Amino acid sequence: MEKKVMILLSDGFEVMEAACFTEVFGWASIYGDTRFGQLSVGLRSPVRTTFGFDVLPERLLEEINPEEFDALVIPGGFGDAGFYEEALSEPFLDVIRSFDRRQATIAAVCVSALSLGAAGVLRGRRATVYHQVGGARKAELESYGAIFVDEPLVVDGNILTSTGPGTAVETALKLLETLSTADFAQEIRQRMRIPTPSLAWYHAAQV
Repeated sequence: MEKKVMILLSDGFEVMEAACFTEVFGWASIYGDTRFGQLSVGLRSPVRTTFGFDVLPERLLEEINPEEFDALVIPGGFGDAGFYEEALSEPFLDVIRSFDRRQATIAAVCVSALSLGAAGVLRGRRATVYHQVGGARKAELESYGAIFVDEPLVVDGNILTSTGPGTAVETALKLLETLSTADFAQEIRQRMRIPTPSLAWYHAAQV
């Protein structure tokens, strides 16, 4: 049995926010009964990362069919690195809509929640985003009709959002739990030596 996860990369994405998923699902494929096929997908190749080196996505968006995937992962990035130019583009947003239409799970880290908002899938739904002093990103998320929740990881139906690089591994484990079981996600956590956050962590304000 195989489940397929698409990691959709925008120019200017943060490597850590993608790598947590590749690691968690790589370990899950080794130790579980289900193989998790992962495919990195970009609108271009190479894709420039936030801090300046290039990554070669395995496929271009135009070459794949999003309907063939069970889950979508979107790492966030920095505006100064050009993240929003692609992350808010129509081809990018169309992928998000295609997953949400069939209620396939979408995991968005940090400011990639704004892509979900721009795609129109957060209206009336609980979500979070990188929340800094002044609240510019919070206000932007709310402008799309989302109900902002000031917690590190928020789950609303098929949509997972989290607040920054440090939350990516928990988001990856939650996605694994969604695609398998809570017991298996806990097994992978233990095998990878990932500490279990306190209950308070899940409800901690982010500023």
